[in-house]
Amino acid sequence: MLTAKLDSLPYWLSPLKFKVFRTLWMVWLISNICMWMNDVAAAWMMTTLTESPLLIALVQTASNLPVLLLGVPSGALADILNRKKYFVITQIWLAANATILTLLMVFDLLTAQSLLFFTFMNGIGLAMRWPVFAVIVPDLVNREYLASALTLNGLAMNASRIIGPLIAGIFIASLGSQYVFGLNMVLCLVTTYVVLQWKYQHFESALPGERFFGAMRLGIQYVSQSTRMRFILIRAFLFYFQASCVLALLPLLAKSHFNGNANTFTLLMSCLGLGAIFAGSQLPRFRDSLNNNQLSNYGIVVLSISSVCMVLVPSIWEAVPLMIIYGMAWFTVANSLTVTAQFSLPSWIRARAMSFYQMSLMGGSAIGAAFWGKVATHFGVVSCVLFAAAFGLLSMFYIVRLVISGQDDEDLAPVCPLERPNPSRAIDHFEGPVMISIEYHINPLRYEEFKKIMKQTKTARIKQGALSWSLFSDAEHPGQVIEYYVYETWADYLRRFDRFTATDLHLQEERSKFHIDPEPPKIVRRIASQLKD
Repeated sequence: MLTAKLDSLPYWLSPLKFKVFRTLWMVWLISNICMWMNDVAAAWMMTTLTESPLLIALVQTASNLPVLLLGVPSGALADILNRKKYFVITQIWLAANATILTLLMVFDLLTAQSLLFFTFMNGIGLAMRWPVFAVIVPDLVNREYLASALTLNGLAMNASRIIGPLIAGIFIASLGSQYVFGLNMVLCLVTTYVVLQWKYQHFESALPGERFFGAMRLGIQYVSQSTRMRFILIRAFLFYFQASCVLALLPLLAKSHFNGNANTFTLLMSCLGLGAIFAGSQLPRFRDSLNNNQLSNYGIVVLSISSVCMVLVPSIWEAVPLMIIYGMAWFTVANSLTVTAQFSLPSWIRARAMSFYQMSLMGGSAIGAAFWGKVATHFGVVSCVLFAAAFGLLSMFYIVRLVISGQDDEDLAPVCPLERPNPSRAIDHFEGPVMISIEYHINPLRYEEFKKIMKQTKTARIKQGALSWSLFSDAEHPGQVIEYYVYETWADYLRRFDRFTATDLHLQEERSKFHIDPEPPKIVRRIASQLKD
């Protein structure tokens, strides 16, 4: 009966027919509800522990700062460790933190300083969990359902934005903040148990695991060499910088501009969530005629216009539909950027690269909220929203050139490379550095064409982990060209064969077309010798 119902789901809900995805998606939804419950309860609890505006404001800082500090390390760990075990560890971390907070409140031992500390520790758990869940999702559904699966993840986050504060508010008003932390503890333990039941198949490589700092370095290298990821990060930062204006000033808009109260603020927040959910249900239709680049561009325009109209209308009831439209535009842009980022990354680097994406959006939100708050202090809330909308529209003249989707998408399907090392002796995996040289014989008249292909080759080599790359032409024999690149260890060099994609194979074939000798290009692999005193 359940299977028949799941098979009849609309396309945007179709990933739920995959049992493992459905189970972990529920874990994700509940975990995000816990996050919002914890933030609301911590913020309210701080007002009962101190009257210091600084300490109260620092609750939000303590919650978000770990994401900025631990983005790259958490992404590296999610890529090099067993993902199920790592996911479980993050869940246990959050459950333990909630348990300690609950006990401190029960025994009346909680202080403002300890609340800040455990809020920061909770933020560490959230910062470590996000990259591993981001990298798990593409492994749970077929590629054709990935966009819808990522949309559902976004909907879970937006639904939790409404459900979490609502539950926390009810518990705080009727029972007390300690019961919010207690419920958070129970839900964290339940989700941890569910994750433990997940039968995850971890790929065990014959090579030793990547070193922690080397994994972080490679993540930085990959993102810096990927034009598409750089464009996505810039777009994400600018978009969240703009969008943070309305989100940060929404309480003031509700109270001052519309002369409302807490219910007015809740209404506007709910409209934002409803707009996001509606947009999520319609995105598959939008994608039939628009690519993610166009959806992102149009979404920014709609978001800017709707925000202007929202602060110019005289009553809250006229602002409600505009807030729904704002929520639709906000979710459309955010989801388009997330989907494009996921589709642009191979599995082996996905968590590290997505951690940069997370840092970009969190940085844009944090810096934007502070900036627009300062602007609103001097010019007023309405003027500030108008300035933010103008910023968004003006930024279009720049970001329209940052194309993030199109016909030149990389084919990331894994393939077997043409050349394989065949060493004459047993080489320890940690020997190095390793220098690889490839000698090409080309027509000197086509050297400029060859250099264009080699520019793409340099990018590919560095993305796969090479420390350095150079191209040399023989000063005495025109047409003889040597490419060389260096890896830190023999194991790092061997890993590139596990990371070889269809795009890499195509690039290799393009290089070979320039080689005019009947024999293939000569490859020499050299390992550094350690000299003794």
